[in-house]
Amino acid sequence: MIKQDILGKQAKIVYLGIGSNLGNRKQNIEISKYKLHSDHLKIICVSNYYESLSWPDPNKPKFLNIVLKVKTILTPQNLLSFCKLIEKDLGRKKSSRNSPRECDIDIIDYNGIISKNRIILPHRLMHKRNFVLIPMYEITKTWKHPKTKENIKKLIGLLSNKDIRSIKQI
Repeated sequence: MIKQDILGKQAKIVYLGIGSNLGNRKQNIEISKYKLHSDHLKIICVSNYYESLSWPDPNKPKFLNIVLKVKTILTPQNLLSFCKLIEKDLGRKKSSRNSPRECDIDIIDYNGIISKNRIILPHRLMHKRNFVLIPMYEITKTWKHPKTKENIKKLIGLLSNKDIRSIKQI
């Protein structure tokens, strides 16, 4: 029954960002996508790969990033737990904030919900990150920030020239 529900009206549209800057980055992301696809989550659309400088320390290894549009019946908390389990399966360990990692999966937008409870939605810094906005624009040109209501094209336009020039589609 879950497979039928995921295609029905109960499923929510969610955007996920996946990044990796350790090991075989592309393989890490592909394994993440494989593990995400389940009875509870269906991948609708995937951006191309984008390489960007590590944030906030550009001297650390470069990241490879994608954005996924998915349908899921998972709650935000259950989705976050599912993503954390996949990160751990891929070798992510507890470490300092923004340190290099094999896999990082972020919930960018969960069905337009605004929340400051256990999970901050939409992702609190997504509107400032080239590695989220540019791949997201590729797969959804009409998306608007749930909180500010600004469209994605305007958000990209607010990025610095340095941020726009420093990201490359792979």
